[in-house]
Amino acid sequence: MIYSRIAGTGSQLPDKVVSNHDLEQIMDTSDQWIRERTGICERRIAADTETSATLAEEACRKAIETADVDPAEIDLFVVGTTTPDLVFPSVACLVQKKLGLPDCGAMDVNAACSGFIYALSVADKYIRCGDARKVLVCGTETLSRITNWKKRDTAVLFGDGAGAVVLEASEQPGILSTHVHANGDYKDLLTTKVGVSRGWDGMAESDGIPELFMKGNEVFKVAVRTLGRIVQETLSANKLEKSDLDWLIPHQANLRIIAAMARMLDMNMDHVVVTVDRHGNTSAASVPLALDEAVRDGRIKRGDMLMLEAFGGGFTWGSALIRY
Repeated sequence: MIYSRIAGTGSQLPDKVVSNHDLEQIMDTSDQWIRERTGICERRIAADTETSATLAEEACRKAIETADVDPAEIDLFVVGTTTPDLVFPSVACLVQKKLGLPDCGAMDVNAACSGFIYALSVADKYIRCGDARKVLVCGTETLSRITNWKKRDTAVLFGDGAGAVVLEASEQPGILSTHVHANGDYKDLLTTKVGVSRGWDGMAESDGIPELFMKGNEVFKVAVRTLGRIVQETLSANKLEKSDLDWLIPHQANLRIIAAMARMLDMNMDHVVVTVDRHGNTSAASVPLALDEAVRDGRIKRGDMLMLEAFGGGFTWGSALIRY
């Protein structure tokens, strides 16, 4: 039987750091208010010359280097993003040749904050069915481009960045299973109000940018409930117990949601990878960013059992159980 395994990881963050104290200077908020509600202390913000594609390119280069693979061997490139550089071509197409990839398939997946998990699921299936041997997967976002910096309920939350992995075919289990879901009934709780087909009239009410809107308390309640279900679904599908997990690598949206997930899994926070305090919510980039950090600093080791999970606008949610 063919499995996919993670051969290498990579990530890229903008140089610019915006702290809570910086935000105090431009809006009615405080470091204490932000920390108590979100756990966020600072976030990275893309410079004018940085885009989702440029961040993705650097993260992917690092993943390819770590995996020690020839870019010409990549059979498929899948990018999770909700903030592409252009309507089209996709971020994947913009980056493909810069990385030296062949004329392989290259596509973006838009599942908001669940985008990397969705992209990982697609890549895993391609390898399992034998249509690919090596797949490059990336999550990249520049959410600062759709953030209204006058509104503290959303402006304090988001940041920019990219993370990537190289998957390769293996006879030994790596990705044990992936699970993705969506429910459009919740679409109005986390959304934008403009788009190509729908039109741009809604930008007038958001100071001329395609602003995101969020009903935070309602999102929190649904997220915790939904993520709890998918974690149990994932464990049951693999006939495993909570105690079999070594690490939880959650979507980095809010420290309270992360802590709630840890309690559901009876997991000490020492075995939960947390980057939200320094990165903010980087949407589709948050899970691969956290994964790469924990791999590179030595916390995650070969053979460890990892639970990846994410929840985002749509609503979408997903998980991946991985033997690293």
